Amino acid sequence: MAAAMENVFVRDWEKNNGEILRINQLEIGDVGCVVWDAALVLSSYIETERFLSNIGDSGFQSCKVLELGSGTGIVGLQASTLGASVTITDLEDFIPLMKMNIETNKDLVCGSVVAKTLKWGQDVTDFGTPDVLLLADCIYYGESLEPLVSTIKDLSGPETIVLCCYEERTTGNKPELEKKFFQLIREHFDVDEIPQDQQHPVYHSDDIHIMRFKKS
Repeated sequence: MAAAMENVFVRDWEKNNGEILRINQLEIGDVGCVVWDAALVLSSYIETERFLSNIGDSGFQSCKVLELGSGTGIVGLQASTLGASVTITDLEDFIPLMKMNIETNKDLVCGSVVAKTLKWGQDVTDFGTPDVLLLADCIYYGESLEPLVSTIKDLSGPETIVLCCYEERTTGNKPELEKKFFQLIREHFDVDEIPQDQQHPVYHSDDIHIMRFKKS
C-alpha cells in the first residue's frame, strides 16, 4: 500500500452547501482504494434535512459516529464536516490513505475525525458505542460476513442508528452473499429500508439500497 500511495488520483465531490470534498484514490490496490457509488449515496443521505432532523435538534453536532470499512473515508469525512466526532476505520493497509484524505479536507471539518485500524470480528471495547454507525459497500466476501455482523452487533447499543448502504449486484455469488448477510443481521436487528423519496434528490439509484438497523 505504501508504494502505491504515489499513484493517486483525486475525485472532487460537492456537498449541498457548495463545499468540495477532495478524495484521494489509488490507481493500484484493493476495493477500498476508490470511491464507490454506494458511498456517495450514503454520504448524500446523511446530509439531508430529513435525516439530520431524525438524529436530534442539533443534527450531528453532539454525535459520536463510527464508519466501518471506510476505504477512502469519504462517508465519515462527510459526517465530520457536519459537526460529528468521527472515527473512520478499516484494515491497517488503508490507514495511510484515510489519513491523507483527513489532511486534504481538514479545513472543512467542523467536528473531528481520526482514522483507526479495526479488523472485523475482533474486540471493539476501545471504540465505545457510537450514536451512528455507518457502512457502505461492505458486503463483498463470504468469509467476512460473520465477523462484520459480529462487529456491527458489538458496537451497537439500543439507541445506535446503523446505516448500511450497498449496491445490489447480480454477478457471481453476490446475491447469495447479500441474502446471507441480511439473514445474519436479522438475528440481532430490526431492518428497514430508507425509501428513495426520503433520500437525496440527486444521489440515489434503483440498485443502491440504504438499510437502517436497530437492535431488536
